[in-house]
Amino acid sequence: MPYEMIALLMFSSMMLMLLTGQRVFGAIGAVAAIAGVTLWGTGGSDIPFASAMKLMKWYPLLTLPMFIFMGYILSESKIADDLYKMFHVWMGNVRGGLAIGTIGLMVLVSAMNGLSVAGMAIGATIALPELLRRNYDKRMVTGVIQAGSSLGILVPPSVVLVLYAMIARQPVGQLWLAGIVPGLMMAGLFIAYIAIRCHLQPELGPTLSKEERDVPLSEKIRLLGAGFLPILIFAAMMVPFVNGWTSLVESSAIGAMTAFLVAVIKGRMTRLVFETSVRQTLAISCMFMWIILAALGFGAVFDGLGAVKAIEELFTGQLGLDPWTILILMQLSFILMGTFLDDTAMLVIVAPLYVPLVDSLGFDLIWYGVLYTITTQIAYMTPPFGYNLFLMRAMAPPEINMKDIYSSVFPFVIAMIFALMLVMIFPQIALWLPESIYAR
Repeated sequence: MPYEMIALLMFSSMMLMLLTGQRVFGAIGAVAAIAGVTLWGTGGSDIPFASAMKLMKWYPLLTLPMFIFMGYILSESKIADDLYKMFHVWMGNVRGGLAIGTIGLMVLVSAMNGLSVAGMAIGATIALPELLRRNYDKRMVTGVIQAGSSLGILVPPSVVLVLYAMIARQPVGQLWLAGIVPGLMMAGLFIAYIAIRCHLQPELGPTLSKEERDVPLSEKIRLLGAGFLPILIFAAMMVPFVNGWTSLVESSAIGAMTAFLVAVIKGRMTRLVFETSVRQTLAISCMFMWIILAALGFGAVFDGLGAVKAIEELFTGQLGLDPWTILILMQLSFILMGTFLDDTAMLVIVAPLYVPLVDSLGFDLIWYGVLYTITTQIAYMTPPFGYNLFLMRAMAPPEINMKDIYSSVFPFVIAMIFALMLVMIFPQIALWLPESIYAR
């Protein structure tokens, strides 16, 4: 059987297993193991062992549990509640101010956690009930929560970009820096949409009543200080790293320790908070490590088959497609897969194919990592089966139905597509910051 057909059979078998509801790492790892042993006999059993050794030796992987632990400490200790109270008292006299503040909350939560699920959970449990109680339009605020939570996989410390760095063999620090400007740009587009729409239709985002706005200045200042805590934690972690004083792993340890100390100082580090944070960190870290292990094994088999070169020859030689057309087709495939897979599954399935192909086409892999992440955000919110849509349905109150959730996302998806186009046309939006920092 030609190697191209074997590669196609591997890919289709993996997709079939995923569609039957198998765990991601199990589907990918099983296909890789069976293919390796079938093709190379007992020698193929060395592939998972070699992948495990490669994973254990990848020093930056230590950042993964550190950042997850930091995020859960800040989330479980209710510091995110203080953030929303800050936006509540400072933005309440602006039309749509609480919705704008919710985007700000999501950006800060993203900088604390790096996972979109955490942002969705905090937004749906803290912000959404308050917005609905104050007569904000339910469709608009549902879209706000979903769009804001998607920033978690782009704004550093993004866990997804750590996984991409592992698979693409790119520096994690550069990828994080590359995500900052596009992430803030997308947040700015969301805020601009909310502000303009609430200016044209004030009933969608009414201001708070005079009684609610009448908060003593001392309380406003106290809440402002609470709101700056995540920024200070982020600065304590990133400033030494950017200036070259600490390594990435050391900076992640500083972030985790700083978050822990803040929770202790504020009197919120209870036994339950600590135990929950440790359990969740262990569960998520192990899940990601199993997925990476399976992906490395799958990629090793694909490399051995020469599947990447065969696909490159198909696109550039037989079909005669130019590099930009191939790149756009890749992004469209992410949107299609995003209707039934999460970001991690998409990454480990196609990265062994796409990353070498993107490199051979002459594109920057740091820039492509940002493109992948933005496209994943769009896929999360694209009907009918976007990941965030069903996550919102599970967390939203009964008065918000699937029709509301579907219709809420379109303005934000348009803004995200616009942001994606800007980053594609002007790569320096993503590359300027890492190039400037690392040039020093």
